Amino acid sequence: MTSHPAFADLAEIVADLSQSMPRETRFQRLLEVVRRNFPCDAICLLEREGGQLIPRAAQGLSPDALGRRFVIQNHPRLAQILDSRKPVRFVADSQLPDPYDGLIDNSEDHLYVHDCMGAALYIDDTPWGVVTLDALDPHAFDHFDLDVFQAFLGVAAATVRAASWIQRLEEQLERRQKILLSQSVHRATTDIIAESQEMTQLINETQTVAASDLTVLITGETGVGKELIANYLHHQSIRASEPMVYVNCAALPESLAESELFGHVKGAFSGATENRTGKFELAHEGTLFLDEVGELPIIVQSKLLRALQNGEIQRVGSDRQHRVDVRLIAATNRELKKEVAEGRFRPDLYHRLSVYPLVVPPLRDRPADILPLAGFFLERDHRRMGVRGVRLTHVAKHWLSGFSWPGNVRELEHTLSRAVIRALSEGQDSTQVIELDVSHFGAEAVPDGATLRLAKPVEPLVDVPLNEAVDDYKRRLILARLKHFQGNKAATARSFGIDRGNFVRQLQRLDIN
Repeated sequence: MTSHPAFADLAEIVADLSQSMPRETRFQRLLEVVRRNFPCDAICLLEREGGQLIPRAAQGLSPDALGRRFVIQNHPRLAQILDSRKPVRFVADSQLPDPYDGLIDNSEDHLYVHDCMGAALYIDDTPWGVVTLDALDPHAFDHFDLDVFQAFLGVAAATVRAASWIQRLEEQLERRQKILLSQSVHRATTDIIAESQEMTQLINETQTVAASDLTVLITGETGVGKELIANYLHHQSIRASEPMVYVNCAALPESLAESELFGHVKGAFSGATENRTGKFELAHEGTLFLDEVGELPIIVQSKLLRALQNGEIQRVGSDRQHRVDVRLIAATNRELKKEVAEGRFRPDLYHRLSVYPLVVPPLRDRPADILPLAGFFLERDHRRMGVRGVRLTHVAKHWLSGFSWPGNVRELEHTLSRAVIRALSEGQDSTQVIELDVSHFGAEAVPDGATLRLAKPVEPLVDVPLNEAVDDYKRRLILARLKHFQGNKAATARSFGIDRGNFVRQLQRLDIN
C-alpha cells in the first residue's frame, strides 16, 4: 500500500496527531484529506451522544446541517453504519431515506443523494461516531479501494482519539481543584447550538463561573436562550447531580409567592391543609433558578434578600429557621439598573443577584448561529410532523441570515414550524423532501428590504472579458459580505451557502487578502 498515491496524505494526517490545534480544525483537515482521495459531494463527521449523532465537521453540506441532531432510531442508514464494523454502502435505489437528502450544498435541482457510504469510528472498542460520504452520482463510489479506505478510517479514529484526549485535558486544566476532586459527580450535557464567536465566548465564560458557587444573573432579550444558559451552568457545576429547581417569578401571585419560595406549615393561612416544602428547600445542595426575577413584587424581594444574606428560610406560619445550601441563578429581560433607579427593584437585592452577570446576545448580533439553529429546529420538526425531510432554498437561507429576529431564537423556532405547516398545506408531499422558501415564512414576517442587509447590489463592469467581469463581481460581492460579517470568514461562507474551505480557496483565487 506504500506505493498508493494516498500514502502521502495518510502521512499528513498522522503528522497532525502530534500537532496542537483546535478540535474543529483537526476534524476539518481530516475531512479535506479524505475528500481529496475519495471524491464526493459531501462528507460529514458525526459524534454519538446518547441516542443521537451530532455533526462535528462537514464539507459540502448546507450550513444548517451543522445544527441538526440525527436521532439514530429515526435514521436507519446511520443506524446500520453505526452497527457495522466494516464500511457500509447503500445502493442508489435503496428505499432507506438518506439523512442528507436536500442538504447537499449548492444543489437546488438535486434533492436526493444517490450514492452513500459510511463507516463507524471506534475508540477502545466503543463506537465514537461515524463518517459519511455522499454523492449525487449513483456510481461515484464504484471504484473505491476499500483497503485504502480502511487505512484512512484507522487514522481517522486515531484523530478522533487525539482530539478527545486533548479536549478532556483542557477541560481538566480549566476546572478548579474542588471540581477535580469530585470526579464521581455526573454531569449531564445541555446542547447549545453555537457557531458564532459571541456565543462561543459566552459558553467559555459560563463554564468558568460554573466551577464556583457564585450567584449568577443572566440578562438578555426575550427569546435569546437565558434558561438554556442557566441549565448549562448547572450541569457544568459541582452540583450537577443535585436538583435544579425552576421558579417562574412572573407567574407567582404576591399572596402565594412567600409560600411558594419558602413553604408553609399546616394552618398557616386559609387553604393550608398540610405542610408544604418551598422551592428553596427542594433545591437544597442543588441550584435554584429564578426566571423573570425582575417581576417579583417589592415585598417578596425583601424576603428573598433575607434568605440570600443568611442562608436561612422560614416557612410561613412557623417560627423555626431552616438552613439551606443553594446555588442561585437568576434571569431577567428587564434592565434591572433602570428598575433600581426608578424604585421598582431593591438595590441591595440587585447587588446580591449580580455577583457574576452573564449577558446573552440577541440573535441579530450573532448571525453565524442562525442557520445552524434553523437546521436544529427543522430536523426536530420533520420528525414530529412525519415528513421525509425539510430543506431551505438558497434564497430562504439568505433571508433567514439577514432578518433581524426581534423575537430572537424563539421567533426563529416558531417561524420555521409554521413554515413547514404552510408548505404541507400547499400540497407538498410529506413522503418527499419538503422545500421551504421565503413565502413560507409568512407575509407578516417579511420586512421591507430584509435581504439588503447581506450586501448592496454590485454594478458589473462593462467592456471587459466575461470571466474578468464575473471575477470582479464576485470580488466586490464577497468584500461587501465580509464587511457585513465583520471579517468573519466562516459566517460569510455560510451566508453564501458554501463550506469554509471552498470559500477560502475563492479568496485566494480572487486575491482577496
